[in-house]
Amino acid sequence: MTTPARTRFAPSPTGYLHIGGARTAIFAWLHARHTNGQFILRIEDTDRKRYMPDALDKIIEGLRWLGLDWDEGPDVGGPHAPYTQSERLPMYQEAADWLIEHGHAYRCYCTPDELAEMREKQQANKEKIGYDRRCRWLTPEERAAKEAEGRSWVVRLAVPLEGSVTIDDLIRGPVTFNNAELQDAVLLKADGYPTYHLAVVVDDHDMEITHVIRGEEWISSAPLHVHLYHAFGWNLPVFAHTPSILKPSGKGKISKRALLTPDGSTIPVMLHEFPELGYLPEALFNFLSGIGWSLDDHTEIYDRETAIKHFDLKDINPGPARFPAEKLEWMNGVYIRMLSIDELVERLIPYLSRDLGIPEEALARDERLRIIAPAIQERLKKLTDAAPLIDFLFADEIDIGDPKLLIPRKTTPEQTANILAEIIAALAQVDVWDEATLEETLRGLAAKMGLKAGQVFSPIRQAVTGKKVAPPLFATLVAVGREKTLQRLRNALNRLEQSLQNH
Repeated sequence: MTTPARTRFAPSPTGYLHIGGARTAIFAWLHARHTNGQFILRIEDTDRKRYMPDALDKIIEGLRWLGLDWDEGPDVGGPHAPYTQSERLPMYQEAADWLIEHGHAYRCYCTPDELAEMREKQQANKEKIGYDRRCRWLTPEERAAKEAEGRSWVVRLAVPLEGSVTIDDLIRGPVTFNNAELQDAVLLKADGYPTYHLAVVVDDHDMEITHVIRGEEWISSAPLHVHLYHAFGWNLPVFAHTPSILKPSGKGKISKRALLTPDGSTIPVMLHEFPELGYLPEALFNFLSGIGWSLDDHTEIYDRETAIKHFDLKDINPGPARFPAEKLEWMNGVYIRMLSIDELVERLIPYLSRDLGIPEEALARDERLRIIAPAIQERLKKLTDAAPLIDFLFADEIDIGDPKLLIPRKTTPEQTANILAEIIAALAQVDVWDEATLEETLRGLAAKMGLKAGQVFSPIRQAVTGKKVAPPLFATLVAVGREKTLQRLRNALNRLEQSLQNH
């Protein structure tokens, strides 16, 4: 039996959640659920200079939208509260004091000017840039003198100067670092806030995290964290550093700007932008989980339950994975087509309300939307595609544009006017306004007049929708309704006749 894991996702609200971070959250969530363990949300908000108040709300909303739930966190509580680092400052101070007392850390009194001067000299002498540990060797008397001056201080880790440290990474195997290459990193800043290094170790230990799953950009910090675990005498968690995501071209890591796809379109990179643009959460979950991990060598579409059943951290490819932009809209379309009509209508309503300026309550009561939904479902790649397809349904009048647009190929304006008149007469006699009857009537009319079906259908589509490309014609006519259809056809015929008279 697999031991239940405790994983966590710990975003920093210094900005909005990037899709790379969202994928890491998915992996951590999947591992916890696969092992029947717990998934914890922790907020790392100790970078007060870059803190963005609205970012936290968007991060939590985005994770919830993506379908992730957590067993412990700032909004649900838990036995290891608080789950927001700015509320845990006394714990970090206590940990830093303990490290100093036991010789694993020290106070550094260097001023910003002194540190800048040190770096300038290192550059001039072509030496390695970094803190030279000058405060590590201060005598008790020298420390007392510095403090008597009223100097502020930070706490630095006293990294072992010899030997090496090996990270046994679950995804990429053993990774070894020479201690001589490591810096005496700052653990506690002068304002009393911890740096990432101290806070993450204290919190992961306190919250009993068994698996630290994070992006590979943190692997260079891992040896410092191992040294801290050893200093405290704590058991190490399992480390798993996920691979980077590359641009769609495969050249370079994705940045914080929108991605340019091979076809020239753009895709956002911040999680909160995806729902705004009409992506489905289950599609994005499937898509992101498949970047660097796969269910097998052929399955593209799978639900959360299937992913949970088969997920294994060891199956994540350690190499960087390309962002397959060409797959995202296709996958989103697949998920849209999997929705029932009731689900599709429910999901479309917020977007139609926003884009067409119609209250959601009115759309929910409007039977026309339910009628047209099956006709457009196959055509949608994103939920935002619906509004420009069906806006004609909710218009009081249709602007057909240039009357010439009513004229089918190989048909004169006069012939088109006659066709429209015959269409109006035929449709006015229809008893049952449904797709089958309308199709039978209009195809019969085309045969009677010796015309191709397109010569009859084309002017109807332009007159009723104002578009050359619209949803399937007969479903459109049913949704528009008898009275509006006939009214729009008459208006189009009048426009065409006026144009003929003017010429």
